[in-house]
Amino acid sequence: MPKRRSRLLIGEELREARLKAGLTQEALAFAAEVDRTYISYVENDRKSPTLEMLATLCSATGVRVSDLIRRAEKSAGA
Repeated sequence: MPKRRSRLLIGEELREARLKAGLTQEALAFAAEVDRTYISYVENDRKSPTLEMLATLCSATGVRVSDLIRRAEKSAGA
C-alpha cells in the first residue's frame, strides 16, 4: 500500500499569523490589495497563493515566508 502523503496546509498557518498580528481578513485583504473572499479561500485551502502573493500576505502579517512554510511543513509532518 502506498504511503499517504501529508498535506501542506499553508492556509492554516496564514490564518494563525493573521490572528497573531491582530488583523481581520478584511484588513489583510486591504493590505494585500485583494478581495476579502480571496483571503478566506486561501485560509481554508480552497486556493493556493502564488509565491509573490504569499510574500505579500506574510509581509502584511509580519511573518517571513520561510518561517510560515517551515511551520506548515512541521504541522504536516513533512
